[in-house]
Amino acid sequence: MARVVVISGGGTGIGFGAAGAFAADGEQVVLIGRRAEVLEKAAARLAAEHDRAPAPVTLTADLSDPGEADRVAREIGGRFEQVDVLVNSAGGNAALGAPAGRTEGTAEAAWHWQENFKANTLTAVLLTEALKDRLAAPGGRVLLISSIAAYRGSGTGSYGASKAALHPYAYDLSAELGPRGITVNVIAPGYIAETEFFRGALSAERERTLIDQTDNRRAGRPEDVARTARWLASPAAGHITAQIIQINGGSERGR
Repeated sequence: MARVVVISGGGTGIGFGAAGAFAADGEQVVLIGRRAEVLEKAAARLAAEHDRAPAPVTLTADLSDPGEADRVAREIGGRFEQVDVLVNSAGGNAALGAPAGRTEGTAEAAWHWQENFKANTLTAVLLTEALKDRLAAPGGRVLLISSIAAYRGSGTGSYGASKAALHPYAYDLSAELGPRGITVNVIAPGYIAETEFFRGALSAERERTLIDQTDNRRAGRPEDVARTARWLASPAAGHITAQIIQINGGSERGR
């Protein structure tokens, strides 16, 4: 029987890459995001490319809102007996999409910190909390997508901090869910090409710098993260929990 794999931010980038990896195994994928049209396009592509998997389900929600997270959990519970894998991939750096002409100083700082906390921390925490009682036990898997910025900073402070907050949450959640046979792990990617993260603001020079910081001299790709997520969600990784897996070609070492 196909496992139920819930992926937030599943319409694009890393989340979509993960959805493709699980759909390739014939799993039932549930995509959650804020933009219905993006989710529908992603679902159609997955259905066309992985026709042996069940048709993807799409749910539109702002997961930084507790009521929306609870609604999504109810909808999932109405469709499926349990959730086998939860991949929290929603997020992004609010500084890259800040409206022009915002107030400077503390008001600007407050906006960045609040928006990044909502986008990267709350979306993961609220969806996980809403679904944790529905996780398969034993055998459930929770994955949180962090970032190299949690180790090296992001130039804005707030983005890296919002991702770093997921690390102690994962440790505590692993201790809570471990007795039920559920693992909780974090994936912290470095620069991943072919995503919407930089919103068109990444210059060729900056991209070259990011690639040159890696030991293997290449950009990461969504499939690099997807394959790791797929493995962590497999029976082979059943004794791996409360860990942070970095995927950055060695660039976290600061070269």
